[in-house]
Amino acid sequence: MKTILVTGGLGYIGSHTVVELQNSGFDVVIIDNLSNTTIEVLDRITSITGIKPRFEEIDLKDKEAVMHFFKYYKVDGVIHFAASKAVGESVQEPLKYYENNIATLTYVLKEMIASDVSNFIFSSSCTVYGQADELPITESAPTKEAESPYGATKKMGEVIIRDTTKATNLQAIALRYFNPIGAHESAKIGELPLGIPQNLVPFVVQTAAGIRKELSIFGDDYPTPDGTAIRDYIHVVDLAKAHISALNRLLNGENKAKCEYFNIGTGKGSSVLEIVNAFEKATGKKVNYKIAPRREGDIISAYADTSLANKELGWKAELSLETSLASSWKWQESL
Repeated sequence: MKTILVTGGLGYIGSHTVVELQNSGFDVVIIDNLSNTTIEVLDRITSITGIKPRFEEIDLKDKEAVMHFFKYYKVDGVIHFAASKAVGESVQEPLKYYENNIATLTYVLKEMIASDVSNFIFSSSCTVYGQADELPITESAPTKEAESPYGATKKMGEVIIRDTTKATNLQAIALRYFNPIGAHESAKIGELPLGIPQNLVPFVVQTAAGIRKELSIFGDDYPTPDGTAIRDYIHVVDLAKAHISALNRLLNGENKAKCEYFNIGTGKGSSVLEIVNAFEKATGKKVNYKIAPRREGDIISAYADTSLANKELGWKAELSLETSLASSWKWQESL
């Protein structure tokens, strides 16, 4: 049985990926510093899969702790989620993002190389494309000057990984996520931001639940059909399954380069207003919203061309927008 380290494995995408890893027969070790999640997620994962993953509470900014982990545990691969991830917050606190997302990445890679662990999956983002010149976005689209420090850390992370694969035996796949939403069908794990949500769907859900007074839609004057920004929203379980496909590609030696990049999305763009309307249709719940000024760091439109991931990873997004939104509401109700 292969052992996989999942950093940030109690977070939103991490926890769903741990479930899919366990369901696929992998042994999982989780590192998380609990900065944006709670320890209860460990028991929730266990209740879904029947297997309790091993867990270490480590802050990856602690270089010594990372070194001790790799001395103690023998792992066959690493899936690296641990990072700060809010575009707006990154504009306000750039140094937090550079330290948390870049320094920690280098510490993990350094110890992987010292321990001869060569398989690495990186949690990247469509933000590396900035406002793309052509839609849908393919992997060959140029990566642009980032619109936010968060986007800059993902772009920089990819460069660090690429350079490391050139100089060492590391082989890596960077998965460029579009916008993950939804929750596990069991409603035992889902997106639970601590404090005010930074992403659209948790804010929609919390507004419908009466936790938030109203949703702010940032800008209705974009050059889009309804004036609101367009994104590619993918169910988190589909996203988690992409990691299993990417990991197996590395473990089986099927990768065609030492560093590969794949878009992970649905291939369809939905506007903010379309999300609100689809949520109301899927759940029967009303969402109070107001139009607010555009937010710094936001782009107009981004949706994926996923044909490369479909062909090379044998992976495809299967769950619909309505299923995703209904699962988000079911998760909120369970709370």
